[in-house]
Amino acid sequence: MQPFTENVIRIIHAIPKGRVMTYGQVASLAGSPRAARQVVRILHSMSQKHKLPWHRVVNAAGVVTIRDQEGREMQRIFLEEEGIEFYPNSSIDLKVYQFHPDYHSSTTI
Repeated sequence: MQPFTENVIRIIHAIPKGRVMTYGQVASLAGSPRAARQVVRILHSMSQKHKLPWHRVVNAAGVVTIRDQEGREMQRIFLEEEGIEFYPNSSIDLKVYQFHPDYHSSTTI
C-alpha cells in the first residue's frame, strides 16, 4: 500500500464521532494537498475493508456529494445520528463540525 493511502486511512479513522473533515483537508494532511479525488477513490474502494467512517468526509462546502440518492441519504442519517445538524440547503456548518487535529494533544493524527 502506498504511504499516501496509509495516511488517508489513518486520518479518516481518527475523525471523531460528530465531526467531519473535507476531502481536501484529508489529502493535505496525508501529504498531497491536491489529491482530494484520490481520497474519494480510497473511500470508495477501501471503506468496507478498513472499516472507515466514510460518512465523516464531506466536500469543502460542507455538502454530502455521493451521487446516488440512497448513499446521500445514508450519509446524512449517519451524520445526524452523531449529532451533526444540516442547514435547509443540506450543508453542514464546517465552523461548528469540522475536525482540526491538534498536533499537541491526544487528538494527534
